Amino acid sequence: MAAPSAVDLIRHTLQPARGQAWHGGPTPVGALRGVTATQARWSPNGGRQSIWRLALHIAYWKYTVRRHLEAGEIPRFPRSPANFPALPARPDEAAWRADRQLLASEHEALVHALARLDPNALGRRPPSGKRWTWGEMAIGILAHDAYHTGQIQLLKRLYASR
Repeated sequence: MAAPSAVDLIRHTLQPARGQAWHGGPTPVGALRGVTATQARWSPNGGRQSIWRLALHIAYWKYTVRRHLEAGEIPRFPRSPANFPALPARPDEAAWRADRQLLASEHEALVHALARLDPNALGRRPPSGKRWTWGEMAIGILAHDAYHTGQIQLLKRLYASR
């Protein structure tokens, strides 16, 4: 049996076969299961991030990394402003469901883009002129996912204890 390539390891870490990340916690998509629009929209101390905004932020950065991995024209990110999109004024279950689906679809698209990445390209920079290599961006999105998923888990606990 051949050793997995670095791209395979990145892809399997991003989308674990068993549904949980290597550390035993959820993936960003998994962390949102059972979260209502009201819970997602809530923010501690007003100006802090909410679960909803973090979910969209994660989706945006998955989109951004994928945009550098794929050749050709990719449509703009569908929410605005892109990095931390505006939320509905009130919790809205349909809008929350749509934004969770956006995260799930950007996640799947990134996994598929990584599956097509040549392992020999990990040390190269994309033609777009980014200062980061494809490998650095791929590892970076894994760290980004873990960091913000931890924040989501904490916000869920804070919401429950308020």
